[in-house]
Amino acid sequence: MSSRPTVFFLSDYGTQDEFVGVVHAVLAAGAPEAAVIDLTHQIPPFDVRAGAHALVRAVPHLAAGIVLAVVDPGVGTVRRGLCLRVDAVSGGPALFVGPDNGLLVGAAEWAGGGAIAEAVVLDPLPPSREWGDTFDGRDLFAPAVARLCQGADLGTLGQPVEAHALVRLFAGVVEQGRDHDGRRSLRCEVTWVDRFGNVQLAATGADGRAAGLPQRGVVEVSAFGSDNAVALPGALVPEGTTVRCVDAFADLAHGELGLLLDANGHLAVVAGEASAAHWLNVTAGELLVLSW
Repeated sequence: MSSRPTVFFLSDYGTQDEFVGVVHAVLAAGAPEAAVIDLTHQIPPFDVRAGAHALVRAVPHLAAGIVLAVVDPGVGTVRRGLCLRVDAVSGGPALFVGPDNGLLVGAAEWAGGGAIAEAVVLDPLPPSREWGDTFDGRDLFAPAVARLCQGADLGTLGQPVEAHALVRLFAGVVEQGRDHDGRRSLRCEVTWVDRFGNVQLAATGADGRAAGLPQRGVVEVSAFGSDNAVALPGALVPEGTTVRCVDAFADLAHGELGLLLDANGHLAVVAGEASAAHWLNVTAGELLVLSW
């Protein structure tokens, strides 16, 4: 590592309790020269998928360093702790530390140009009679990161494991198709709703182009299968809701719904100075259909 290594820290800990501060304290004690940058600690509790998406969004903009990510509903169980090393293709982070629950892999592969060079299962903690196994961010992951900051080799932290054996999350749903009336459609999973209420979709700009999505004009948006008994209730997205394809938020009137390519390269349903998620009544994990 460099003389002043950087740690990029993400979690679902929030900031109401002492958890984030304690992890910082462990890092400061073990690697006082390290700079710690908090990416976010507001990942929804237990939402591994949201944390993984946030890491993928962040990694292209990070410098060399170590990613410490903790969204870990399986803490204290047989789930494994990991350190992943990649050959960073753009000077970004080369090491990723966190639980083996799918949180790390997508971001690590992005940083490594699609490949993980080395993976290690962190040695488990010795049993303690003084405290329980409920805070691996403090007891397992932060000490491992501190040792890496001090120049430790991965092999000293645990046992190697093949990259194909790591837990992976399913990719977001993106499917081209036709509506019952013959119109072209693109079914997309909602992957993220930001604090402004912008609704990011799993579909990228390339997905939209491949499906023939118009760059201008109006597109109808609906809840997946609103005419099907197993669908979301139709009231979640009012029937006949349309969005206008635009380039920027300011192209929309106040409260008008639009569709644009966001800063992360994904299609997003947005509203002019308003929350699109509020008007559509959707959250991450639900499916929307764009029809034209």
